[in-house]
Amino acid sequence: MRTTQLGPLEVTVVGLGCNNFGGRVDGAGTRAVVDAALDAGVTFFDTADIYGRQGGSETILGNVLQGRRDQVVLASKFGKPMGDGAERRGSAKYIRHAIAASLERLQTDRIDLYQHHEEDPDTPLAETIGTLEELVAEGKILAYGTSNYAPATLESAKKLAGPAYVSEQSEYSWLERGAEAELMPTCERLGLGFIPYFPLGSGLLTGKVR
Repeated sequence: MRTTQLGPLEVTVVGLGCNNFGGRVDGAGTRAVVDAALDAGVTFFDTADIYGRQGGSETILGNVLQGRRDQVVLASKFGKPMGDGAERRGSAKYIRHAIAASLERLQTDRIDLYQHHEEDPDTPLAETIGTLEELVAEGKILAYGTSNYAPATLESAKKLAGPAYVSEQSEYSWLERGAEAELMPTCERLGLGFIPYFPLGSGLLTGKVR
């Protein structure tokens, strides 16, 4: 499987989206999918704290990856509502709570790529980026990214960030090509990797739908 660099991370160009683990896909199904991905050479796994009914994906993935955690580049996200009423989901306090919970669910001492799942207009961007930089320095994450950020916010984030800020993740497929207009060119100019989510249109582009 061909690989590419996201900052310090060498990732496979095909990644495994883990949003259905703990929801549509149970523990046994998750193990089968993970086994098939690894057999195919796919080692970039992307999850989030909200996936699988709020923590379910991370919990199942942590169990399935026991004994082979170091075979994968593990990405997760924070910052979408978790049903706990928390606000300012880009604040230092929230991020530190979120990373501790994700590390416990994933049964690991680090997350390779930690991504802010959406912009938080109630928290200064400098606080969000500054906290992520601290987590890098502490070894709890190796790199970080953003998700669903506007191009202008990427510009501001890049000015605040160090080299550990490596990527933006947004929707992109043959069905949803809005990222081509401004978002992807901005990522290229800033030196950020672009990670598409729903690249197969949630299955519509796999050929199974006729």
